[in-house]
Amino acid sequence: MFPVDRPRRLRRTPALRRLVAETSLQARHLVLPMFVADGLSEPREISSMPGVFQHTLDSLSVAAEEAVAAGVGGLMLFGVPRPEDKDADGSGASDPGGILNRGLRRLKADLGDSTVIMADTCLDEFTDHGHCGVLTADGVVDNDATLARYVEMALSQADAGAHLLGPSGMMDGQVAAIREGLDAAGHDAVGQLAYSAKYASAFYGPFREAVGSSLQGDRRTYQQDSANRREAAHEVELDLAEGADMVMVKPAMSYLDILRDIANISPVPVAAYQISGEYSMITAAAQNGWIDRDAAIVESLTSIRRAGADVVLTYWATEAAGWL
Repeated sequence: MFPVDRPRRLRRTPALRRLVAETSLQARHLVLPMFVADGLSEPREISSMPGVFQHTLDSLSVAAEEAVAAGVGGLMLFGVPRPEDKDADGSGASDPGGILNRGLRRLKADLGDSTVIMADTCLDEFTDHGHCGVLTADGVVDNDATLARYVEMALSQADAGAHLLGPSGMMDGQVAAIREGLDAAGHDAVGQLAYSAKYASAFYGPFREAVGSSLQGDRRTYQQDSANRREAAHEVELDLAEGADMVMVKPAMSYLDILRDIANISPVPVAAYQISGEYSMITAAAQNGWIDRDAAIVESLTSIRRAGADVVLTYWATEAAGWL
């Protein structure tokens, strides 16, 4: 009449649950995405991402030092140029005086090698059309012409002090092109965290405000279709063959099955990005009193780790690191 197996025995106290927990979540697993914007006199809160800011160079330094003191594993920097500085080729992306490269140099000067400084290696913030590459005369993203621009961007970011570059444009051959360019310029120690399985997602909406996107149309001709699963493994295998040092799945929470697939096959560390829409949904629900905010944050991050992520990019990195 009574059960022989009683799994509840190991759930009885917090100490027992901690002892047998299968998944750990530590500050070192977390990376903080940050935005540095040109033309600001003070940090500006992103309205669709309460608690997240576009930073000045000075406030970027303060927030970065706070994150490192909390124990986060790294920082991923995005640049937000002034609208008048955007052009068809995204020239500001490779300009040593562009806002992203200035931000990288500031982080390197402040933090040195005490954390991992990462750079978004993509043109979308810098192009006046908002796409991740240069366009042909008929408005199509030109894959191979874009690769040449990525190499130029990568070299400027390496010169500025980035430890890892994050090619996120989903152009075919981007990892190999950047690797060749870095090595030829003597930056063989600079690695790549490749956005290998990046899906066209409705959950990117708040991010577009965060980076002041000028996007016209959508990115479905180069980002993956959310209906596809096997394709993600193919993309990862290609990036690994091209020399990726780490690979990423983006978004995270709606793609945990993809993350598990990639973790099962990847010989290199796997990252996952808890993106803006995922952040904003939890934040909005908590603000309405519908969920326990802090518990939901920890549960969401743990689920991403449980699915196989070695590294989690999250806008809660500093706060969560403090709890952990």
